[in-house]
Amino acid sequence: MQVTETLAEGLKREIKITVPADDLKARMNERLADAKDKVRINGFRPGKVPLSHLKRMYGKSIMAEIINETLQQQPQVVINDRGERAAGQPKIDMTEDEAEANKVLEGEADFEFTVSYEILPTFELQPTDGLKVERPVVEISEEEVEEQVKAIAENAREYETKKGKAADGDRVTIDYVGKIDGEAFDGGTDTDSQLVLGSNRFIPGFEEQLVGAKAGDEKQVKVTFPEDYPAAHLAGKEATFDVTVKEVASAGELEINDELAEKLGLESAERLRNLVREQIEGQYNQFTRQKVKRQILDQLDSQYTFEAPESLVEAEFENIWRQVNADLSRSGKTFEDEDTTEEEARADYRKLAERRVRLGLVLSEMGEKAGVEVGEEEMQRALYDQMRQYPGQEQEILKFFRETPGAAASLRAPIFEEKVVDHLLENIDVKDVTVSKEELMADDEDEVEAVKSDDKPAAKKKAAPKKKAAPKKAEAKEEAPAAEAAAEEAAAEKKPAAKKAAPKKKAAPKKKADDGAAE
Repeated sequence: MQVTETLAEGLKREIKITVPADDLKARMNERLADAKDKVRINGFRPGKVPLSHLKRMYGKSIMAEIINETLQQQPQVVINDRGERAAGQPKIDMTEDEAEANKVLEGEADFEFTVSYEILPTFELQPTDGLKVERPVVEISEEEVEEQVKAIAENAREYETKKGKAADGDRVTIDYVGKIDGEAFDGGTDTDSQLVLGSNRFIPGFEEQLVGAKAGDEKQVKVTFPEDYPAAHLAGKEATFDVTVKEVASAGELEINDELAEKLGLESAERLRNLVREQIEGQYNQFTRQKVKRQILDQLDSQYTFEAPESLVEAEFENIWRQVNADLSRSGKTFEDEDTTEEEARADYRKLAERRVRLGLVLSEMGEKAGVEVGEEEMQRALYDQMRQYPGQEQEILKFFRETPGAAASLRAPIFEEKVVDHLLENIDVKDVTVSKEELMADDEDEVEAVKSDDKPAAKKKAAPKKKAAPKKAEAKEEAPAAEAAAEEAAAEKKPAAKKAAPKKKAAPKKKADDGAAE
């Protein structure tokens, strides 16, 4: 086999591999000889079939197998022998000349093919002892815990049907149909919707117009959707809602005691408060983790400036771009609405893709040097988490990750990255800094903005796509409020009765973009 390098430009490589016809025929003859004693052909005794006859019958099919095996195995063997690591799957090109291809299958011509690929860049790991991060820490007050506990108690509050007019704090059960210019709009209709007046769940002005209503009343509520309403087709629009009040109920007494805790499946109010504190700590830890990780990545980004493989950057960019467009489509917005253009956004997100690929390679190298590994149990947990996101499709998800090349790597990569970050935190200067809740939870400068600010004037930052259009891959996900999370965990911890005391729908009224009456 002969290997000839035809391109070496930056990280791009192209090699021509030639397998002599004599080598191919030798391999074919070996397989024919091996098959001689196994095949059964009419007119010949077992083991007495002439090789020439076998070649006429099976030669081309066996040669095709040898060619396929060569294409599957040799490129990686050659790349390894060259001391290189390919960034992704190499591209293979063969002759499209049918006559030439037939000559190869008949063993009359050398088999030639070209392998194109990019290599992973080589770089020297820099010392990490100079890395410094400030870890923001929030001290959780008793008042904050009590506030969340009260929210749980409020959600678990009992209501009793009453006669007479609805007042603030009462719960009304309503049917409604929302209309714009006399036409019902998507997401603006619901039946048996329960709303506590004064909870500010619905758009401004809606709840106030139901104060004084009685069961059986039919009212027309007039409102204007906020200019920044998530559903663009409703933002700023005047709407009317035809509302039928089906029930008015008054709230029972709000008490935080062991009886409330028992309704939630817990043994005491103290256990409820402890559970709420743990939930708040968990939420704050997620924000802290994300801010610390961003500091580390920003410092690494300033240390490493090598060229990233174009194929990996393109793949990362496509992932980001799909998410960006999905976010825009979901919100009904355009790039113009986000004070940018598609061309500018593409350039910014491509820079972001380059940064992510480069830092991913750095973290990978650091992890390998430190002996970081992802265990089978961790992979199983990650797979289970994926399956939980698609109830009813568990078997399809399992099959996908078992049979799709590279799918398992997509589960392993984020786990590996987080473990490398953990390793770095153990070996760099980390200083705890006490901050307020507002400071901790304030959004960092958008990741795209951070990339843009490297080479653009500060005034240009206003043109960046806003947070709603930005990919979420590198940011902490916003979790449910601690009160809701604690209530759900409490309900799952012990008694089935807890589900009746704090149904999920009452525990956390959502502000849905597709709900015409919700803000």
